[in-house]
Amino acid sequence: MKKLISILLILAMLLTMASCGTPANNSGNTDNNVPANTNNVPANDSSNSNEASPGGNNDPVRKNNDIVILFTSDIHCAIDQGFGFAGVKAVRDNLESQGYTTILVDDGDAIQGELIGSLSKGETIIYLMNEAGYDVAIPGNHEFDYGMAQFLALTEYAEFPYISCNFSKNGQLVFKPYTIIEAAGKKIAFVGMTTPLTFTTSTPKFFQDDKGEFIYSFLHEDHTGETFYKAVQDAVDAARAEGADYVYAMAHLGMNAASAPWSYADVIEHTSGIDVFLDGHTHDTEQITMKNKDGGTVLRSACGTQLNAIGYSFISADEGIKKTGIWTWANADSADTVFGFNNSISDKVAQINERINEQLSSSVARTAVELTINDPVEKTNEGLPIRMIRRAETNLADLVTDAIRAATGSQIAVMNGGAIRTSIAVGEITYNDIVKVLPFGNQLCMIEATGQQIMDALEWGARSIPGENGAFLQVSGLSYEIDATVPTPCVADTNNMMAEIKGQRRVSNVMVDGKPIDPAAKYTVSGIDYILVNNGDGQTAFNGATLLKDQVISDTQMLIDYIVDTLGGGVGAGYEDPYGQGRIVIKD
Repeated sequence: MKKLISILLILAMLLTMASCGTPANNSGNTDNNVPANTNNVPANDSSNSNEASPGGNNDPVRKNNDIVILFTSDIHCAIDQGFGFAGVKAVRDNLESQGYTTILVDDGDAIQGELIGSLSKGETIIYLMNEAGYDVAIPGNHEFDYGMAQFLALTEYAEFPYISCNFSKNGQLVFKPYTIIEAAGKKIAFVGMTTPLTFTTSTPKFFQDDKGEFIYSFLHEDHTGETFYKAVQDAVDAARAEGADYVYAMAHLGMNAASAPWSYADVIEHTSGIDVFLDGHTHDTEQITMKNKDGGTVLRSACGTQLNAIGYSFISADEGIKKTGIWTWANADSADTVFGFNNSISDKVAQINERINEQLSSSVARTAVELTINDPVEKTNEGLPIRMIRRAETNLADLVTDAIRAATGSQIAVMNGGAIRTSIAVGEITYNDIVKVLPFGNQLCMIEATGQQIMDALEWGARSIPGENGAFLQVSGLSYEIDATVPTPCVADTNNMMAEIKGQRRVSNVMVDGKPIDPAAKYTVSGIDYILVNNGDGQTAFNGATLLKDQVISDTQMLIDYIVDTLGGGVGAGYEDPYGQGRIVIKD
């Protein structure tokens, strides 16, 4: 068996030294390093055609009949983090130079997450995806964060198709439900799935017409999941009828409790005909083998976030789907920084960064403590952080909500945990750090709400504990307890919006400035318009509340002002504990 050369060989040696994690096979087991030999890659000893070398020379490449599918997910604008786009291209170019036919796909949430995305409303990311040669992508829930018109414009700019079997307008699919790519004599179908939770985890108003009527759907109306499963099955069956040799699911569904009944496991259990399920949305790296509804084996593979991993699936000409898994990069320095990739993507990333680095790198404050969204102790099996801001209090959440209350003068401030995206390390706080924490460009507003509305909002946010939920409410000026042993009493409507709260509540002991909340009293509440006005995350508890202040200040400027003006330019006292100040207590 021949050894891979060039980038993959370098990756193998250096990733081994860096103790990086792991490719997985179809049994769900993992190895320890990027493969340096062809035990993990089909042998480069057959050829049916000659093509020009992707390395740029004129020597022909002897193509074999083997295929490598590379997949990414939840990039969130991380153009030079983890492997970076330059690393993705380096791996792909090297595989092509060895004779493998490659296909590159993305499972959503690529265009949003950092300033580089918001400044261009996603266009810069699509530009780099074009340069990397992506073959197909699906929309994640955050592809819509710049508005529907902008997303649809980006799909026209993209040199690859978007697919989704459950995204429709007025009952008609916006994109094709699947696409078939012919490679090395095989027909490989990719079936797209966008989480029905998109309807509430993006901004619901983006899915309305000018009259306020909802015209876009993600099949979120059916909470049994049956309509969604049928759409998936119909797409799979159609692809098979068209002659597909293999069917890959490209999904942005995830695995947390809030994803039910539309999680990857729900879909696999209720469908058949899918060979491999490439999943995203919950930023995990789990490799899980399970049975479909007919008893067939399906591997579900996820590759994390921000290009900390690249997924792969090898299809052997003789053995079929041989191995599927991920290569991970769990180091502070990006792979591009360590390896010094030199290709067209690295040049373009450098040019893009040069234009914005001067602004982003300017210091705005300092912190003496790490401000975190993650558990400070626990790690995944791959050594990656475990996010806790969507299910527990953190010191960064306390800082952000304190800043919201200071900017508006309200009695209470709330912030959905899903809007606070990354941690801040000890030392200088740059403008870029602030933007990474709050990348959505939301505006603050202030409402007058009853105590009952506030309690209902807290209940909706706590419905998935101990699991994650982006609707989980971080607070300032208020404290509350959650009893995780009590089943959630929240009832959603057909659009997955909060409809009612029925039964025993999980949330109790709600205190405002140390006094029990009065359900009949009115309080001033500040936060981002996404939650308080636009029903983001399906939050309807504040419907009917009086809007007192609108478009007060951007969330990023709000946080800068609080640290500089209120805290004197430094964060420290009061925010030392990564688990926060005890505003949210979770029982059991």
